[in-house]
Amino acid sequence: MSLMEAFVFFLFSSPSTLLGIVVLLLALCVVSRSFTSQTTRREPPGPRHLPLLGNLRALFKVVVLAGYKTVKEALVNKAEEFGDRYISPIFYDISQGHGILFANGDSWKEMRRFALTTLRDFGMGKRIAEDKILEECNYLIQMFEAHKGKPFDTTSPVNYATSNIISSIVYGSRFEYSDPRFRAMVKRANENIRITGSVYNMFPRLVSWIKNRQLILQNLEMNIREIKELIMHLKETLNTNVYRGFVDCFLMRKQKEEDSGVLNTHYNEKNMICSVANLFGAGTDTTAATLRWGLLLMAKYPHIQDQVQEELRRVVGSSQVRVEDRKNLPYTNAVIHEIQRLANIVPMAIPHKTARDVTLHGYFIKEGTTVFPLLTSVLYDESEWESPHTFNPSHFLDKEGKFIRRDAFMPFSPSTLVSDLQCFFF
Repeated sequence: MSLMEAFVFFLFSSPSTLLGIVVLLLALCVVSRSFTSQTTRREPPGPRHLPLLGNLRALFKVVVLAGYKTVKEALVNKAEEFGDRYISPIFYDISQGHGILFANGDSWKEMRRFALTTLRDFGMGKRIAEDKILEECNYLIQMFEAHKGKPFDTTSPVNYATSNIISSIVYGSRFEYSDPRFRAMVKRANENIRITGSVYNMFPRLVSWIKNRQLILQNLEMNIREIKELIMHLKETLNTNVYRGFVDCFLMRKQKEEDSGVLNTHYNEKNMICSVANLFGAGTDTTAATLRWGLLLMAKYPHIQDQVQEELRRVVGSSQVRVEDRKNLPYTNAVIHEIQRLANIVPMAIPHKTARDVTLHGYFIKEGTTVFPLLTSVLYDESEWESPHTFNPSHFLDKEGKFIRRDAFMPFSPSTLVSDLQCFFF
């Protein structure tokens, strides 16, 4: 008889022994709860610990933020305390702490500041970038018209168009839709976004061999190779008097740091490659998905589409629509915002991590705790929206039909690069 079998036989051979063990466990539970309540601060509610066994929360402890008031209090009012990123295992494998999305510390802060400043200086929100978008729109319209009114899948054309806008801003030029290298880059980027949320992030050591992880890393390797080749070409043709895009600006800043003898500069090749890849990831898939939702909702609600077209005809006429026209297009502006709200294409913001001990709504959250902000709960918050589950452009209109901004409009999380890029596009 094995040791385990002997223990089980002893346990159940005597009812009094079994009863004694049960009483002991109950006593431990009571003592444990009493001790915990006296020695720990009030933590956010969650599953109760079982005596001796605990629960899965001890394996991976997170705090989930739900509702507009809670998310705003954490990410806006206490942005410093909740400002760090939680870098899941697969994203760390991808970025290695570099770039502008999945990184922390001084490097992340410097790369994010440089990206936003450079994109704005280069034209984000200005006429030059607007012209690039309008140029790409013409190519996209031509591709749509080539189908001559027959049904077709809009996924690839819209993805190509949004990727090309990013390419124009990052590299200074666009690709032809038929370019096999460009198609492969877009496919790999979309594929990685689709499969990054996997069980690997919870149990990386147990499932590091899974097929999806290997595919992501293979795609990453090919993307790095393509980005390096594109950067090398730009470096060889660099003109210090003409800045073609983000990469030129980064190369010039990198050269300046090297000439000044700056050691351990953040402007290195790894940060440049990751930043370029992040810009594509932040701008391409999210924008393309939102545009496809817009096409779907306009087809589903033709009366709203008719009102948008009527306003455009009345205000713009046969002229080219410009960003400056938006202030005179309140209904169209409201429809665009409502599409982003209802589409809810990013249900959860990039996971955060507390930079220090913090108290939120009376609950103590320890430094280093992973935080998941649920943007769905903000966009569909019944205390903020009159009809949260309905496509209703009136959410962004006052009684006089003028456009109004709503604080609870957080389709891509407040104060993030993704959010800034989306504001730029829309």
